[in-house]
Amino acid sequence: MPYIGQSPSQVSFLVDTFNGNGSTTVFTTSVAPANTASVLVAISGVVQDPSTYGVSGTTLTFSAAPPSGTGNISCRYLGIPASGVTTTAYSTKTEFTATAGQTTFTPPSYTVGFIQVYRNGVLLGSADYTATNGTTVVLTTGATAGDLVTTISFYVSSVLNAIPATAGSVGSTYLAPNLTLSGTTTATTISVPTINTPTGLFSTNNAYSGIARAWVNFVGSSSPTINQSFNVSSVTYVSTGVWQVNYITAFSNTYYCPVVGTGNNSTTNYGNTIAIVNSVSQTQIVHFESGTQTNLGNNAYVVCFGN
Repeated sequence: MPYIGQSPSQVSFLVDTFNGNGSTTVFTTSVAPANTASVLVAISGVVQDPSTYGVSGTTLTFSAAPPSGTGNISCRYLGIPASGVTTTAYSTKTEFTATAGQTTFTPPSYTVGFIQVYRNGVLLGSADYTATNGTTVVLTTGATAGDLVTTISFYVSSVLNAIPATAGSVGSTYLAPNLTLSGTTTATTISVPTINTPTGLFSTNNAYSGIARAWVNFVGSSSPTINQSFNVSSVTYVSTGVWQVNYITAFSNTYYCPVVGTGNNSTTNYGNTIAIVNSVSQTQIVHFESGTQTNLGNNAYVVCFGN
C-alpha cells in the first residue's frame, strides 16, 4: 500500500500481567490509565466489561476477585495521561435511543463549547440543540421514536507551569530563591552593604582599619587647589603655612590618625609639617621652614586612618 511521508512503524501497547489467587481484588499497575475505558482487562483470555473494575492512579480494583492462575490477568493500556497535564486529552462518545418527542439527553459531564451532537449520524448545527450547562443536551425539535442521538464531548487539557512566549512574562514569583550576601534582600533586589563602614564587610576581619578614611593632595599656597582627594570636600587657607582639610563624612571620634607630608622647591631646607586634629570633620596642617610658618611652593599631602 503506498503512503505519503515517513514510513509507518509498529509500537506495542504497554501490558501488565498479574497472578490471580481467588481473593485479591486490588492490583498495582505500572502506569496510571486515563480511565477505565483506557485499559483493556482480560482474565484467562476473556475480555472484561469496564463495569467490573475501576482504576484510580496506579490502582486497579476488581468488583470480584479474579480466579487463581499464573499470569491469568492481562491489562493492556490504550492511553495514559500526558505528564504535567491537568486533565486527560480524550473524547467521550455516548449514544441514546430516543423515545417519541424526546428532547433532553444527559451525557457525561462536558465542557461547554466542546461537544458535538449527532442525530442518526448527521452532525447537528448549534441552532438544533442547546448545550450550555455541562450536564444536558436539549434538542430544539423533539426526536422521533428510535432515533439514534450521539454526543461526543471533548476534554480540554492545559499544561501546568507553561511560560508564555512574550516579553516580561516571567515575574519575580518564578525566580530562584533569594540570594543574600549580607543585609536585606527582596525577590528582585540584592542589597550589598557598603564596604568602607565600621559595620560593613571589613569590620569582621580588621581590614577596615587598614583603609584610609580620607586623603588629599593639594597645592599648599594661599589659594589651595585640590589635585585629587577622597572624602574631602575642600581645603581652606587659614594663615601663612596653615591649611584646614574639611571632610565630607566625619570620623566617629577625634582619635583618628592623620599622616601629613609636603614637597618643597627648596633642596636645602625641607622644613617640618605637623597635623592638628580640630574636630571629627576638620584637620589643620602647619608647615615650618627654619622654625617659621611658611607657605609651600609645591604640594601637601594628608592621609587619615580611623573610624
